[in-house]
Amino acid sequence: MKILYIPIGVGTYHMETAEAAVEASKSLLRSIDPEILCPEQLLLSSDAVADFIGDQDPDLVILQNVTFANAAYTTEVAARVRCPIVLWTLREPQGPAGGRLKLNALTGAFSSAHTVHQFRNEPPIFVFGGPEEENVQCRLQLAVQAAKVKVDLGHLKLAAIGHTPQGFGFGRVLDSELTRTFGCSLVSIEARELIEKARQMEPKESPVPLPGMEQIPERNQVDFGRLYSAYQSWVQENEIGALASRCWPDFFVEYGTPVCGVLSLLNAEGTPAACECDIYGALSMYLGQAFTGAASFFGDPVAIDEGNNTLTFWHCGMASCSLAREETGAAIGVHPNRKIGPTMEFGCKPADKVTLLRVGRDSDGSFRFFIAEGKALDLPKQYLGTSVVVRTKTRVEDMVRFLIDNGYEPHYAVIYGDAADGLEMLAHMLGLKVDRL
Repeated sequence: MKILYIPIGVGTYHMETAEAAVEASKSLLRSIDPEILCPEQLLLSSDAVADFIGDQDPDLVILQNVTFANAAYTTEVAARVRCPIVLWTLREPQGPAGGRLKLNALTGAFSSAHTVHQFRNEPPIFVFGGPEEENVQCRLQLAVQAAKVKVDLGHLKLAAIGHTPQGFGFGRVLDSELTRTFGCSLVSIEARELIEKARQMEPKESPVPLPGMEQIPERNQVDFGRLYSAYQSWVQENEIGALASRCWPDFFVEYGTPVCGVLSLLNAEGTPAACECDIYGALSMYLGQAFTGAASFFGDPVAIDEGNNTLTFWHCGMASCSLAREETGAAIGVHPNRKIGPTMEFGCKPADKVTLLRVGRDSDGSFRFFIAEGKALDLPKQYLGTSVVVRTKTRVEDMVRFLIDNGYEPHYAVIYGDAADGLEMLAHMLGLKVDRL
């Protein structure tokens, strides 16, 4: 991860103010990332900008308008780097009416933004204000975090285990499109290969002594342990960072034991795992974990309560055990439709802030992010399986109408934490459309 701080300005402005701002900016940036590369002083010419960049290939550039600087400065940046650009512009210092304009940085921001747009046909990430301002500190920290997530995506191995069921094509992906858009690589394996791998494992006891396991037939408990060992070892051997697995009908019909509980344990251990082989669902979960460090819930929107402004998300029983309500904890049950276990049975814990995310595709094939905010309510399990009730920040009926009208997919990640701004920055860095409600 290489970040360049490029402060630009003109020597005819108030240099004492400008130089003090640069030093304060360096201190802030180094508190965010100690390895950030900074010039010794304010860059006062386009040649100085070119010399500082040299042949470096950064992952993020923070271009700061300290004073006004013409378009030649930003042209050097835009022509030499391929990475995202944060345009940070200082606030004009307050002074007596009719006094000298000390920095004129905001005019410089217009010049820089115009140049970036001409080169890339997209706006930079704009940050306005001084290094002492809380909003500036937050925005810069999020930009650095988003850039790191983008870099990490380039090293991610995302696995597809089997294929989507008929009628679930929204979760399918082409490896070349995945790599071109997000940088990650796709590893594919047939579900039957992991089923066979599980069958060859030594008999295993259930890896989780959760309430309800004693009601599951011994054969299913043993086969659950085998299947978990097969998945866990394959993930480790292949350095898989996230996965989407086929579930029905194969694991019920061919293997006789569902994969739901296995995916739950993988999620709890830090490997985001979606079911129904929804690759974009797994990617949504991965991004949620990347920004919060916590497992995300994966599920369908199944019920609206307009009076309480809530939307309930549910799935058959593969949520991470770490998401279970403290009052009840995680428990074991059987699949609500197939009546075979073990699957997970619990309502999810409350949270003051959750973020809804769907990485999906529009009708023309272009990628897009849906992002929304809300809170997870302290409510028990709503249906057989696992569930979470989210009170949305916007009117729930308007949000559902928007999703339906715009053809969004039926799977969403419920991220435990406030990740909306960071996700929006990441989408910007990837050049993707964002729908945020």
